[in-house]
Amino acid sequence: MRNLPSIIKVGGSCLNDLSADWWDDLARYGRNHPLVLVHGWSEPLKRLDPRYGEPSAILRDRYGNQSRWTTPEVITDIKKVSEELGTQIADRLAERGLTTQRLLGSDGLLRAGEGERWWWRDKQLVQLDNLVGPIAGVDVGPFTDSVPGHCYLVTPLARNAADEEVNTDADRAAAAVAGALSATSLALVTNVPHLLIDGRPVRRITPEEASRFRDRAATGGMRKKLRAADEALQQGVGRVIIGSSPVSELLAEWNGTVITKE
Repeated sequence: MRNLPSIIKVGGSCLNDLSADWWDDLARYGRNHPLVLVHGWSEPLKRLDPRYGEPSAILRDRYGNQSRWTTPEVITDIKKVSEELGTQIADRLAERGLTTQRLLGSDGLLRAGEGERWWWRDKQLVQLDNLVGPIAGVDVGPFTDSVPGHCYLVTPLARNAADEEVNTDADRAAAAVAGALSATSLALVTNVPHLLIDGRPVRRITPEEASRFRDRAATGGMRKKLRAADEALQQGVGRVIIGSSPVSELLAEWNGTVITKE
């Protein structure tokens, strides 16, 4: 039976806050399981240039979904901070006995579909050029040598049909990779311990319940995570776990919120 990799997405907003114990746990888990780590870059980008933290840097489409306003210059900055993040992550894992191979999604790994062109600006829907797009395909070839003790680190940029390099949502990119690799689980590591509904922690929820909450009350990053979770489950991933705990605890379902059809 093929040794399926574990797909872990680590948010850019929490990478700096992950403790040495968290990385120790990931390395222990990774010695026995192939790893694919998909990273975000939101906070590193804001540290690079304060303008990336301004409200004007974020667009909202007609469906209520948020996206970073991405130009070629923004792509350049994303690649710059991602290279630095990749070096930091590889060093942390190397210190703990794991090897790392960085994969830039726009080097042929990730294909993007047509992006949304209508966005709210000053309370009006306007047509804007925005180099973003949803994942339309994943080349699984680079992952064929997945073995325990090795981590593939994915930077989720992609190429669209016009061969433009585009920004993609890292949670949804992780979901697409998980689906393409027939992964049984996807862990979305964030800076909150679990999903909250009406102020109460949720330990387990069905996709239907999660989608209703997403459309009714979820905002920002959690809305994106619930959208990614739904897409992963639709592609055959067995479960999605959202939380801030060490990876082994999330995958053991000791902590976090589990979204599953079972």
